[in-house]
Amino acid sequence: MSGQPKRKRLEVEDIGDVTVVNFTDKKILDEQNIQIIGEQLFSLVDELGRKKLLLNFSNVEYLSSAALGKFITLNKKVNTAGGKLVLCSIDPQIYEVFEITKLNKLFNIQKDEQAALQAF
Repeated sequence: MSGQPKRKRLEVEDIGDVTVVNFTDKKILDEQNIQIIGEQLFSLVDELGRKKLLLNFSNVEYLSSAALGKFITLNKKVNTAGGKLVLCSIDPQIYEVFEITKLNKLFNIQKDEQAALQAF
């Protein structure tokens, strides 16, 4: 595994018909990483036809506004595909950013993965 130039930024697991995505990075700040994360998330919808996505932020401590932009785009893609995007386990400090930007109204945000799975 050591010969890979691009480390996987996401851990993807299917639970029933829901695709659960865990982020491997604690800090999602770097523009290049955000680009990679965006591409990996978009391909789940565009290439693999996943319609029910659950983003689990339990590992994430910092998030940049550019990352939020990717999630907004992902939300549009999922909605266009007739699917649903749910976010869960967001750190209180990060959640504040969602509140300030009113994104907590745009996204379906649940406390934990169990609650999020039931939101589909």
